[in-house]
Amino acid sequence: MQIIQQWHCFESPAQVAQAACDAIMRAAQQAIVARGCFKLVLAGGLTPERVYQLLAKQQSDWSKWRIYYGDDRCLPADHPQRNSVMAQRAFLDHVSIPSAQVFTMLTELGNLQAARLYQQVVADAMPFDLVLLGMGDDGHTASLFPDHDTPSEALVHAVFNAPKFPPERISLSATALSNTRRVFFMITGAEKQTAVQQWKSGVQLPVSHIAPAEGIEIYIDSAALG
Repeated sequence: MQIIQQWHCFESPAQVAQAACDAIMRAAQQAIVARGCFKLVLAGGLTPERVYQLLAKQQSDWSKWRIYYGDDRCLPADHPQRNSVMAQRAFLDHVSIPSAQVFTMLTELGNLQAARLYQQVVADAMPFDLVLLGMGDDGHTASLFPDHDTPSEALVHAVFNAPKFPPERISLSATALSNTRRVFFMITGAEKQTAVQQWKSGVQLPVSHIAPAEGIEIYIDSAALG
């Protein structure tokens, strides 16, 4: 199946972040009007962090937002390299989303138990309204890495032996990440250029398996696009 891709290219990471922030706010408003809530899946990484810092300054009916995570690392609950800690500091601490509507992955319990617990959270939430994703220089997204076996029917994976620290994580599957009305990829930096070109030319990378029915939107800077 051919996935529709909309590429939005900007000169700088700051412009990528601003455009993504503006698009997220429009998506939130549309979802709240149409369905009464906005179910958003957050990503980790430097580019999403820039977006979250901008979101923290916006105005919205935050009581209608529901926050989920695409992946997280098996580290202590307050560890600065946890995606949840980054998102909390950059965004969630500055807005009034009720804490009961922020669904954190309990990866401090270990990846097997955390994946088992998050499975039901994801099953209850789908379809999401918007999934945010980054991409690594190896074409990974969330914690779905090249050459890792990930059963397609699962909603949440316990990840072992990740090539980046820490080796144990949990991640939503490509199936779960694709069960959404919209997906935004946010990609910046020249080190991503090779993976972006491989993706565009049809090489099967983890990013290639994110396949929502409505297609994907890519917010990218000129350094990454090449």
